[in-house]
Amino acid sequence: MKFSLVAALVVVLAVAHGSDAGSLVKRDVQADVDKITGLINDMSASLTATTQELVDQVKALDVTNTAQTYMENSKAKLQPLVEKAQAEAAKMQEQIKPFIASMEEQMKPLTDAFDIQVKPLTDNIQEQVKPLTDMLEKFLQQVMDRPRP
Repeated sequence: MKFSLVAALVVVLAVAHGSDAGSLVKRDVQADVDKITGLINDMSASLTATTQELVDQVKALDVTNTAQTYMENSKAKLQPLVEKAQAEAAKMQEQIKPFIASMEEQMKPLTDAFDIQVKPLTDNIQEQVKPLTDMLEKFLQQVMDRPRP
């Protein structure tokens, strides 16, 4: 599209130059040549910049498409492995369930007996420590309530 604009500008300049050919005698020919040269240089620079932008965009698009394709291919390759691993994990869980249930049944009497033996000890310790914690709490409260110098 920019190339067609540049071509149209060149045609317009050529027509304008042709229609003004009769008045060239009155004008400075070198100034017109410099103007046209400047315009052509500007158009060339613009065309080069636009071409470079297009090349950069195509490269970026190509990299994006390559990465997208790679990701899709990797996902397609890994998906069956993930599904297989999930199936194996579910199968192992089902196989281990009876073992875990059996262990829980065997441990239940032991944990119950431990609780029965330890509960009186923890209650006794708590009863012995309670007066000490109450006294410490009162002391700290007195320290906090004391007026500051």
